[in-house]
Amino acid sequence: MRKRMGRALVLMAAAGILAGDGLAQQLWSQEAAPGAKRKVQRTPTAIDSGEGGTVAKINNWTVGLAGGLPEGTFIRLAAEIARNVSDAENLRVLAVITQGATDNVKDLLYLRGIDAAITNADVLEHFKTEEKIPNIERRINFVSELVVSEVHVVARPEINSFKDLEGKKVSLGTKGAGQSTTGPIIFQRLGVKPEFVYVNNAIALEQMKTGEIAAIVNNGAKPLDLLTKFKNDNNFKFLPIPIDRFDEYYVPAVLTSDDYPGFIKSGDKVETLGVQTVLAVYNWPRENDRFRRVQRFIEYYFNRFQALHKPPYHPKWKTVNLAANVPGWTRYHVADELLKQMAAGKAPQQQAGQPPQGRQQAARSASDAAEQERLFQQFLEWSKKQGK
Repeated sequence: MRKRMGRALVLMAAAGILAGDGLAQQLWSQEAAPGAKRKVQRTPTAIDSGEGGTVAKINNWTVGLAGGLPEGTFIRLAAEIARNVSDAENLRVLAVITQGATDNVKDLLYLRGIDAAITNADVLEHFKTEEKIPNIERRINFVSELVVSEVHVVARPEINSFKDLEGKKVSLGTKGAGQSTTGPIIFQRLGVKPEFVYVNNAIALEQMKTGEIAAIVNNGAKPLDLLTKFKNDNNFKFLPIPIDRFDEYYVPAVLTSDDYPGFIKSGDKVETLGVQTVLAVYNWPRENDRFRRVQRFIEYYFNRFQALHKPPYHPKWKTVNLAANVPGWTRYHVADELLKQMAAGKAPQQQAGQPPQGRQQAARSASDAAEQERLFQQFLEWSKKQGK
């Protein structure tokens, strides 16, 4: 038995050496010297090598931002936020590829190093009522609304309505993406029961060509790269979604021939739903080390927001209202304080724990659309002045 085990270790080590595996090389040396004292060699760490200061410096102001899939809008927004706010040694934002809106909330709650995330507003309700995560509305807050993500339901040419999808395969993308929450809500409200499958929608589009999948649901700010870069030789179409059955959760939206000339005839449009997206953060208490990172991230995000209105950033940044409320969500207190300071024409407080002074003018509620717009316009004016 011992001889066979030794031979196995030698074979493993030989294979490992060819692949450059350090552990395999250790095993080889141990077996090659019978009777020698076996000692596992530990790889020196950065601390062992006297690089503790470098480790602290690199990690000190780093924030993880959960984005989305490579072909989606979320990862582009996350990358653009990271590019806009990152500032050499003062702040480093890592935009992380993830499964999407639903899983981003779980990453924000449970994954080490993730302090912020992009998600859909309706996902919070999902976690309150379906997966029932305790106290979720207190554990995560929002910083601002983001773009409105349109719901894209793309179907094969013989599918003319949602009823035609009864019993047929409909892809909701990978599990954890925003449409995996939105899709079932839509079909349930419309009284249609398809067979939901969870396939990456770039792959699902190819499977639609053979009829294996009848339709896909995909959330994202138009125009989606997934569809604009797709050669629609099979005459796939968008299915319209009536807003009257969904107005308590979503907003009306349209897809036009300008957005998707390969899917919609010139001058035509397709009515659909818009899902409000949010920039969310974990509700770190002030005494936690992660709080100061999130605070700086939010300060940079607000102070540099105006730059997101210019190319090469996504054109939908111009539609984002930092003062807008999000139903069912609580604004993170740091963002709330900064918004009020900016609306009052004051420079933001930069140090944690210093209460902003003289905010009587900005203490008015932002509970209605007119007040939200007023605050937003004041913010834009303040932001322009800071750049002069």
